[in-house]
Amino acid sequence: MTAPISLPPLLTVENLSLTFGGVQAIADLSLQVHPGEVLAVIGPNGAGKTSLLNAVTRVFDPSSGQIHFKGQDLTRIQRHQIAKLGIARTFQNIELFETASVLDNLLLGRHRFFQGHWWQQVLHTPGLIRLEETAHAEVEDIIDFLELTPWRHALIAGLPYGVRKVVELGRALCARPELLFLDEPASGLNPEETRDLAFWIDDIRSELGITVVMVEHDMSLVSAVADRVICMAQGRVLAAGSPSDVQNHPAVIAAYLGA
Repeated sequence: MTAPISLPPLLTVENLSLTFGGVQAIADLSLQVHPGEVLAVIGPNGAGKTSLLNAVTRVFDPSSGQIHFKGQDLTRIQRHQIAKLGIARTFQNIELFETASVLDNLLLGRHRFFQGHWWQQVLHTPGLIRLEETAHAEVEDIIDFLELTPWRHALIAGLPYGVRKVVELGRALCARPELLFLDEPASGLNPEETRDLAFWIDDIRSELGITVVMVEHDMSLVSAVADRVICMAQGRVLAAGSPSDVQNHPAVIAAYLGA
């Protein structure tokens, strides 16, 4: 499972801080994400894990520090350009269009790609048709990959929670990212669904070639898929290493138990 780390880091975070009023969500945090790895970020509630994802994906502007993806400073670009660079994410709270079908929600994941000129859309030119066919083919590949075929045309509003979580993962994959952030992907899933998720995360890395960073509380999932683990507490990195090393670290145990 160990991922190669000889290549330059895909993502580098240096001295990152994020403050909301008088509350410091992230405090002088630094980390690296290597190409081809699955990195898990764990920690007690309020540790700053989701704030880290929000800062990197520019949901929030960092108070200070630098974030480099493939050498480009993410703090110097517009928010809407993050996806175009090859970064996608899911959210703690499922963000899908409830009155649209699974297929339509997944097609939205293709928004970062060229959709044709306005005049092509008005005239529905052969070039536009080819673009639409390519988009549908890419989406169908993800539907097959995540075994969503039975729900292809179902409306989101009528789907079980576990299937909705998979659809949101699928929408992120339809963007064909190089770096995928998963924010508590196992939250609300039953043990069987969590086991399926573990297989998919491993396949996302091995078959699709996507680097994964996930924020997660389910340590069985973390132990099953993560190459490295970073534990955060009070906005800082408390410990980093293999899943077993971090779980057994005295400072990590103290942070979770409140000692």
